[in-house]
Amino acid sequence: MQTNLHSTDERYMRMAIDQAYIAEENGDVPIGCVIVHENRVIAKAYNQREQLHDPTAHAEIVALTQAADFIGNWRLHGCTLYVTLEPCPMCAGALVLGRLDRVVYGTDDPKTGAVRSLYNIVEDPRLNHQLEVTCSVMQDECKKQLQAFFQKRRQENS
Repeated sequence: MQTNLHSTDERYMRMAIDQAYIAEENGDVPIGCVIVHENRVIAKAYNQREQLHDPTAHAEIVALTQAADFIGNWRLHGCTLYVTLEPCPMCAGALVLGRLDRVVYGTDDPKTGAVRSLYNIVEDPRLNHQLEVTCSVMQDECKKQLQAFFQKRRQENS
C-alpha cells in the first residue's frame, strides 16, 4: 500500500511541477500546486504574484480558492494539497483554516518554510486543526527547478 501512495503522490506532484513551469513562463517564482479530492484533481494553480500584482497570489492560495469554489464550501475535508515548495506561514495558515486533510510538498524552504523548516503551523496542536504532512516528494526535481530559476535571475541582474 505504501508503494501505491508513493506513486500516487509522485503523479500529483508531477502535475504541480507542470504548474510551476507556467509560473516561470509568466515571470514568477516557479511554484505549482494541485488539490485532490476523492482521487480527482479539483484545483490547479501556480504563483501569480507578478501577473496579478498581488502578494497573496501564491499557488496554494489560488488553488484553495478554486477548490472551495468547486466543492461549494470553505471546509476542504478530504482534500490533499500538493505543492512544489514547502508552504510559507500565510499558506500554511490557510491550509489549517481550510481544514484540508493532508499537505504534500517537494522541497524544504529554509527561509520561509512553515510546515517543517522554520515553523510547524500545520501540525501545531494548539490550533483547532492539524494536517498530515508528507515531504520530499520529487525533492530533487522541485529543488533544481527553483535553483535554475534563481540562477538565471541572478545572471540577468548582473
